Amino acid sequence: MSPRKSAAEARSTRRRIIDRGIAIASVEGLEGLTIGRLATDLGMSKAGILGHFGTKETLQLAVLEGASAVFVHSVWHPAEDAAPGLPRLRAVCEAWIGYLEHERAVFPGGCLFTTASVEFDARGGRVRDAVARLSRVWRRRLAAEVRQAVAAGDLPAGTDPEQVTYELVGCYLALNQELQLLADPEAPARTRRALDRLLAPGAPGHTR
Repeated sequence: MSPRKSAAEARSTRRRIIDRGIAIASVEGLEGLTIGRLATDLGMSKAGILGHFGTKETLQLAVLEGASAVFVHSVWHPAEDAAPGLPRLRAVCEAWIGYLEHERAVFPGGCLFTTASVEFDARGGRVRDAVARLSRVWRRRLAAEVRQAVAAGDLPAGTDPEQVTYELVGCYLALNQELQLLADPEAPARTRRALDRLLAPGAPGHTR
């Protein structure tokens, strides 16, 4: 086997492990992501799994990064061609609803990051730090979109981007729970109505 083919096969195997890890972690949490479970599901040896990641913590971190790539592809990429300002912010929000509502093949248990944030919010360590870091990255990006909407005149000049971001994140945490725990088919429509009020020019609660 050529070194190039060997490296390609190693990348493919690593990708399979991460993909299966994402599916398991979305349902059972990152702590439910065991080397033995992955080995059984993928028809591999435990040594084969460990050969790619070394430790469970390293595997958990790799799964988080893999899930992050799916989130970016599903939520941010579809909105890239929308006009800066409120059109792009609304495109991001709509893609986020679609991500929570339809990404069942990748996340059968719903948003992995919502699960992980509850699972690790009271712990220390590298995994908790990674969950918090990714959350901050997305919140900063969302706040930047709100600022562009203000700069474009789509939202009032006194709008507080951090407050709007806080409320947007709250909408999506609620949506994930309504879909996963309560199986409410009306939840996406309720979320859209909440967004219409929150992102309407002159809506109360925007200003500092």
